[in-house]
Amino acid sequence: MSNCAIVGINWGDEGKGRMVDLLTSDYDVVVRYQGGGNAGHTVVNERGKFALHLLPSGIFRPDVVNVLGNGVALDCENLWTEIQDVAAKGVAITPENLKISDRASLLLPWHRELDGLEEARLADKKYGSTKQGIAPFYSDKFQKKTVMAGELLYPDKLWEHLEGILEWKNLTLEKVYGAKPYTMEDLKQWAADFGEKIKPFICDTGAFLRKAQREGKSILFEAQLGSLRDLDYGIYPYTTSSNPIAAYAPVGSGFPEAKLDKIVGVVKAYSSCVGEGPFTCEWFGERADKLREAGFEYGAKTGRPRRVGPIDIVATRYGIQCQGATDIALTKLDVLSYMDKIPVCAHYELNGEQIDEFPFPAILPDAKPVEEYLDGWQCDISGVRKWEDLPEAARKYVEYVEREIGCRITYVSVGPERDAIILR
Repeated sequence: MSNCAIVGINWGDEGKGRMVDLLTSDYDVVVRYQGGGNAGHTVVNERGKFALHLLPSGIFRPDVVNVLGNGVALDCENLWTEIQDVAAKGVAITPENLKISDRASLLLPWHRELDGLEEARLADKKYGSTKQGIAPFYSDKFQKKTVMAGELLYPDKLWEHLEGILEWKNLTLEKVYGAKPYTMEDLKQWAADFGEKIKPFICDTGAFLRKAQREGKSILFEAQLGSLRDLDYGIYPYTTSSNPIAAYAPVGSGFPEAKLDKIVGVVKAYSSCVGEGPFTCEWFGERADKLREAGFEYGAKTGRPRRVGPIDIVATRYGIQCQGATDIALTKLDVLSYMDKIPVCAHYELNGEQIDEFPFPAILPDAKPVEEYLDGWQCDISGVRKWEDLPEAARKYVEYVEREIGCRITYVSVGPERDAIILR
């Protein structure tokens, strides 16, 4: 019996989905504990390529139970669409292998609309939202203006609760944004179209997780995004509206007494970022285009081109501290194979001084990257499965990163496929 969290160390998009998909063979339960449908985990297996947004990445393992915890922004519409898409490719999804916390709050139809309206109002000061309703949802949750998934099981209570919220929300839509108000008929139609479809999956997942632990089952906690998008520890305000850090996993899962035995932090062999905000190591122009194309760096949810640059040692070291990582999975090492020299953002320069500590968000935009270079290997490594079979230059790159970030690199990914992994 052991509990493990798989988390992002940087800005998200590090390859967490492929690591969860790989490691689920050793676990009985996989839990998503925060976030919503605003980001994607890409998984490649024998059934094809999948971009999961709400479904836990353990859904492809027939003996694994997947849980959406109370910390998740539960978007019934997107979840149902995703269930249908995955099921159409031969993956069985039933109340036996997918369980939704009755305490998860529902992302309501107006949340997505409000997200777009606010980004439009902000104009050139926008936060880079994916417009999936996440910020309005979490704002409402903390104002106690959402309904829980479990309320779908008690329609009379649900309508009474929604009626009070509706009046409050329409004030914002009409008075602040000049938008069309919602009606109870709109909400009842939405509940009939999507809420009814997910009702069979709703249960007391806290009770399920406690029972699983008593029976000696192992639990894997899956995060969305990464340390630098964490609401409290990230590059605020260019963050998500929840806590992707491992410390939140027990709370957001519905199993607050859970103890984590292992925290696997996922780091890309270079840097990528979707959305707005300071990104110190960012490249532009031709070298950015080459790296973006080599790694196919486009958002799994939005399709937006990701901002790219070399691996950022300063940001990665900070992200590891935030997560309390015990092990690192270094992904996409194969993408760097085209370079004759491998760049690394080894330090920052701030106010004329070289620094190694990640700056406070307000002054982070003033930081400049200090790059160093290591020898490249310039050969295809995607078929390598043993550490000793990697070119010496590739091994030295991994060892350099491991030494500088101060955390053991246990896994090295050389491709998106489930078996394209090297264990050290």
